[in-house]
Amino acid sequence: MVGDDVVLPCHLEVTLNSDELVVEWGRLDLNPRFVYLWFEGSEYTDEQNTAYKGRTSFFSNRLKDGDVSLRLRGVRHADNGRFRCYNPKKIKEYFVDLIVGSVSSPGISLAGLDNSSYGVMLDCSSAGWYPEPDVFWLDGEGNIMSAGPTDKVRGPNGLYRVSSRVTVEKRHNNNITCRVQQKDINQTGETHIYVHDDFFGAQSDCILLLCLNGVLGLILLLLVFIFILKQGLTKISIKKLKDKVNEEQELLMAEEKQNLAEKKSKLEEEIKNINEDQRSIDQQIEAFMKMSEELKEQRKQLTDQKEEAKKIIEANEMNLKAVDAEVRNQTGNTVEKRAQGYLNLKELITENNDRQVERKNGHQHVELMTEKLMRRTSEEVDKLKKRKQEIENHVVEIQKQLREIETWK
Repeated sequence: MVGDDVVLPCHLEVTLNSDELVVEWGRLDLNPRFVYLWFEGSEYTDEQNTAYKGRTSFFSNRLKDGDVSLRLRGVRHADNGRFRCYNPKKIKEYFVDLIVGSVSSPGISLAGLDNSSYGVMLDCSSAGWYPEPDVFWLDGEGNIMSAGPTDKVRGPNGLYRVSSRVTVEKRHNNNITCRVQQKDINQTGETHIYVHDDFFGAQSDCILLLCLNGVLGLILLLLVFIFILKQGLTKISIKKLKDKVNEEQELLMAEEKQNLAEKKSKLEEEIKNINEDQRSIDQQIEAFMKMSEELKEQRKQLTDQKEEAKKIIEANEMNLKAVDAEVRNQTGNTVEKRAQGYLNLKELITENNDRQVERKNGHQHVELMTEKLMRRTSEEVDKLKKRKQEIENHVVEIQKQLREIETWK
């Protein structure tokens, strides 16, 4: 994946002295082609491609075993390609194909209503993928749903943008998942949306009321026509009948508005609950960020203390050397007593040195634990931010439903 370190394997058939070894790592599609060059005991960087300067190295302790694997740091999409490990002395070459992948989280949006099936159309899109991924829609039971063809576009940066559309009917489980998957690099991104039953109900109720209004209108018009033919009603009678028809229609519209108002109230209540969840997530993120800052400060203090212990150790080592030199230069009985004193001082310095080494090791252990806590804190913050984004996407969908209700009114 982009940003990772990778080891490109290569092993020579025979072991050689590193001072006699010549190995070229390169890409034949580049100019200059040299990615890394080892020439008789040291790196040779004069002709190295600038894209790989400071990013490549050998495992020097493995060269004696013929292991000339290349360590490449911070891979990029530009590193996609075929690398050649070449031994010019033996005229042997080996090839390694490197695929650098990248992923992103998909997003779901409401595309509209499907009047033919009384369903809801959903759009899912995701950009920044490499290699080219596939898109699947899953219902609440994990079954793959039938969807339209996936639209795949490759941008000028070589990354893919994919999008897909599916129609969700009320008979489906309303928990819908859009999954974008790349099997070659074993990476998956997915997002979820819950389509509320009221949304389907609002659509079908609206259509049903319109149909009922149309049928009722035809029946009433037919009654008016028959009544005029048989009774010869005057214009005043016709006006009264029209007023009655209008009154019936107003009653039906009032009932429809009341149903829509109830559905709107439920959606607004759901948004209120979601806002509470968002506030809780924000508080957790703030707490984790504060913890991360405290851990950074603790790590800095540990590093300073470790450096202090290192300086004390170095000073003790210099004192020990001075005591040894002084003892060696002493002669005579009186000097023997002084020498004994120096030896006692040496012992004290040695004990102090041992304590400083133990203290330094302890600081190093705590520093490692602090690093682990910082990584875990960062992971938790990323999870919370991802959850917050899902909630925000859901809020957008609910707000779209509310706007639809306002339109129906």
